[in-house]
Amino acid sequence: TPAPMLAALAGTALDWSVVHVVQVDERVAPDGHPDRNATQLRAFLTDRVDLPAQNLHLLSVGADDLGAGAAADASMLARLGGVLDVVHLGLGDDGHTASWPPGDPVIDMTDRAVAVVGPFNGHLRLTLTPPVIAAARRVVWLVTGASKADVLARLVGRDPGIPATRVPADRAEVVCDEPAAGNLSSR
Repeated sequence: TPAPMLAALAGTALDWSVVHVVQVDERVAPDGHPDRNATQLRAFLTDRVDLPAQNLHLLSVGADDLGAGAAADASMLARLGGVLDVVHLGLGDDGHTASWPPGDPVIDMTDRAVAVVGPFNGHLRLTLTPPVIAAARRVVWLVTGASKADVLARLVGRDPGIPATRVPADRAEVVCDEPAAGNLSSR
């Protein structure tokens, strides 16, 4: 889902020298693996723009000790000021976002900025925790496809039964296609 959005962003006139790109979540898999979010991020955005290498902040999924990697990533966030300007999120059919699976303790974590999760859908992961994303100045949801219609209606209706509603709605907007919007009532 994010590839077209990343490609469109790469085509915008931004001063990339002042932009920092921080991953929200990442699967533990080898660098360049198709399951890695970083693979698409590089192919569709960072390899196409003049982003300084030191301004790309990938989560430390290659660390021998994932807990230490998560702590290092939390320190990186603190060095960047601790508050992200814009967070891009997707929405899973099960109501997850970032790597916050239903029923996982990460959903209620408040004591750290980055956590180890899983395995979830076959991978251990590192993810930003709900307080970090909740503090963002803006959240943009990108939701596509009819398979997301039910869960998008639950998100918009603020159903506490799905992890995605841990993201406050007051600074968030949803960008969706017509099939994903199929179960939204017009208000």
